[in-house]
Order: sequence, then C-alpha cells, then structure tokens
Amino acid sequence: MPGQLDLHATAMAEFDRRVRLIDGADWHRPTPCEEWDVRALVAHLVSEQLWVPYLLGGGTIAEARGRFGGDVLGSDPLAAWEEASWAARTAWLEPGAPERTVHLSFGDAPGSLYLWQMTFDLAVHAWDLARGIGADDTLDPGLVRDLVDSERFEEEVGSVARTGGNAGVFAPEKSVPNDAGPQQILLARTGRTP
Repeated sequence: MPGQLDLHATAMAEFDRRVRLIDGADWHRPTPCEEWDVRALVAHLVSEQLWVPYLLGGGTIAEARGRFGGDVLGSDPLAAWEEASWAARTAWLEPGAPERTVHLSFGDAPGSLYLWQMTFDLAVHAWDLARGIGADDTLDPGLVRDLVDSERFEEEVGSVARTGGNAGVFAPEKSVPNDAGPQQILLARTGRTP
C-alpha cells in the first residue's frame, strides 16, 4: 500500500485533472453536492488547500478570523486552484508534517489524520466535479481501494458523516449490492449514488 503522502498526491491529481477540464459554460452546473454548483465545489477545495500551510504551521481556526473566507477563486479560478494546491502540497512535503499536531475544528489531531481527511475529500470531490462537468468519473483504482481498505475508513468516514467533522458533512449512507466494487462502496458510504 502506498504511503499517505503518495495517496494524497494521487487524490490531488484526480481533482486537478477535472479542474483543468472545466470550461466557461461549466461553472454554474450542478454537482452531486446539492448545495454546490461547480464553482462553489472548486471554491471549497481551494479554501481547504489554503488552510493546509496555516494549520500545519500551528495556526488555529480561532486565530484565522475569516482569513480564508470570501471569494477564494477571484477572476481566475484555475490559477487560484494551482496556487493553493501547490502551497498545500509543499506544506505536506515538509519534513515531519504528517507527525505534527494540528488544531482542527473538532480539536487537536495528528497531522496524519488531517492528511487522510484531505486525501479522502479530494478523491470524493474529484468524482463530484467529474459528474458536474460530464467528464470521466472513474477514480484511480489504487487510490479508491486504499481509501476503502484503510483502517481509518469506517471510523473516520462514519464519524465525519455523523458529526460533520473537518472534511464536511456527508449525506446518509446508501446501500450497495453485495458485488459492489471499491468505488461504489466509497461513494455510497458518503451518500452518493454511483
């Protein structure tokens, strides 16, 4: 199984690939996240990436005082994504970053948990974005398998679904057939219908 940082790179690449397919007519299309159109979904992921260097640097949500709110996309959403994702990835690659303690909305947590949540969110939202713009929604099979097989999958995804933890609130879990593949399981667990 690849390391956490490798999985994160794959998940980020999955989202990045879909962002680069967005054209001008796509920004207001709906996504499987009912409250978000394509622009709002991308803004959510850009905002999440903006938080990473700050939180890994020891910052707290209370101290941020709205620093990462407002229109994070501006007039060039692709450039906003590129800059934020590059800064986030660079922060994760700093020596010892996953071992740091981060101050999240639900309390202090190991950086490895935060990295797992960010990886999971990038992967699932890559599928949402693909659906929103009508692109290929097949996620990297290795990434999906490793997310589903992770010892944190049941514990963390279930917890986030119930409490709306740092990675966002998921819809109620959907049932899947006995022969469901890993991507079906991943998506259904977050209330999505593949």
